[in-house]
Amino acid sequence: SDKPAGPYSTEGYADQVAAFLGAIGVERTHVAGISLGAAVGMHLAARHPDRVRSLSLHSGWHATDDYLKVVVEQWRTLAPVLPTVADVVIEAIFPWCFTPEMYVERPEFVDALVDFVRGRPAQPVDAFLAQTEAVLAHDASAALGEIHAPTQITFGAHDLVCSTRFADPLNTGIAGSELVVFEDLSHAGLHEDPETFNRATLDFLL
Repeated sequence: SDKPAGPYSTEGYADQVAAFLGAIGVERTHVAGISLGAAVGMHLAARHPDRVRSLSLHSGWHATDDYLKVVVEQWRTLAPVLPTVADVVIEAIFPWCFTPEMYVERPEFVDALVDFVRGRPAQPVDAFLAQTEAVLAHDASAALGEIHAPTQITFGAHDLVCSTRFADPLNTGIAGSELVVFEDLSHAGLHEDPETFNRATLDFLL
């Protein structure tokens, strides 16, 4: 898609998703987001409740804290230095997304993920930096109480970036939400163990 000049925000992303749903004729849908997608999903459900049938928030956070800022600033520092944004993802973001065990025991799967990232359309550095500015500015604290769709919240117990430090604010802030913690997974559990991830998320949807 086009990558217009920023600034970007998670609220703005949510409004764009709502507009896209309207453009393709989808009135209400099940919304699932991981990481930044979860942050956007919070605002989508709060700002456009008629569009959201259910909400699945995976490895999300309600508001960016100082620890998350330090991590994201590392990525921003590397983006203009490494050859491509794909290299930033592979060398600087992947280690935060997966467990050490996956790197050691399943190197061929890591290679497949690397190939997948390198095979995607290249993201310009300026677009990556604008996207990370949205991450740094994210704060859905006031929006959580406006979310009324059935909501599932999941975390990986080994996730450091979006650890379970965000679980209680989300779980208590979104009335009636359910919380699932994957004991053996990190930030991107849907890739590392899709069977476990899908079982929990499909049980919620069905």
